[in-house]
Amino acid sequence: MKSDGILGTIGNTPTVRLNRMFKDAPFQVWVKLEMFNPGGSIKDRTSLNIIKRGLEKGEINQDTTIIESSSGNLGIGLAQVCHFIGLKFICVVDPKTTSQNIKMLEVYGAEIDMVPKPDPQTGEYLHARVARVKELKEKIPNSYWTNQYANPYNPGAHHQTMHEIIQVLDRKIDYLFVTVSTCGTLRGCREYLRFFGLMDTKVIAVDARGSAIYNDPPVKRIIPGHGAARIPELMQPDLQDDVVHVTDIDCIAGCRRLLHTEAILAGGSSGGVLTAIEKYSPRIPDGSVVAAIIPDGGDRYLDTIYTDEWVEKNFGDISHLWENK
Repeated sequence: MKSDGILGTIGNTPTVRLNRMFKDAPFQVWVKLEMFNPGGSIKDRTSLNIIKRGLEKGEINQDTTIIESSSGNLGIGLAQVCHFIGLKFICVVDPKTTSQNIKMLEVYGAEIDMVPKPDPQTGEYLHARVARVKELKEKIPNSYWTNQYANPYNPGAHHQTMHEIIQVLDRKIDYLFVTVSTCGTLRGCREYLRFFGLMDTKVIAVDARGSAIYNDPPVKRIIPGHGAARIPELMQPDLQDDVVHVTDIDCIAGCRRLLHTEAILAGGSSGGVLTAIEKYSPRIPDGSVVAAIIPDGGDRYLDTIYTDEWVEKNFGDISHLWENK
């Protein structure tokens, strides 16, 4: 595929069948591998669409300062897009952001703004980061908050994501499993299915145990990339047909099983999606076609999910969940 610049390579990621991990299942499982985007995740699509539409609508110009709260993939996606276009980008992070992600943001030219403490009322860093973004937006003339939790350009990016899956699977999808955080991917995929009358596809939202999105009781969680401490503005009550909650252990086990069986190195939320399919499998009729979106790769999780010592320190010996399976 020829492209005029790196941003032209965003999208059209591969969709592959998992022949080994679900070899005994009476249904097919296909996964869309979003780590093949140039910035390494599905958030490249979101970043490009938000900036592209903002420029087209006149909401952004070459002198605009882009601001966002992100501890990972969206920040990296925005940093790459802004660097290519020539826009200043400030990324608001917190102490839980990995040093690797901060280094990647800096390499792409992003300015790092660190929030040192969580919000005193909620105890959550997300609320503190959003408050800091609002403060910066008030202080900096001609600034633009991409606001991934409320910006309609976020789900707009994923009409194309769904279109690509539909094309590969020839419109035959019985179940679509989507991890939720901003709810941008979930909403974009559902909007596409509605517009084209593909309502036979059941959309299953995969949320983190302890996330606020579906009002799950709060619990401590340390695997990033899915769930949210508040309900996103993009959330609508009829986006999903069903919800599966997954734990940190589910995410680790799913990632490790995917690696052992399919040699696919995927990120934390991806493991959660695959474990969700396993949990939901008794309700999936024989002969069904199941699709799932793998949001990112596992290279940013090498020191955590893929390090035995880290896993055992935080969760004990859980190797039986992926060994000999």
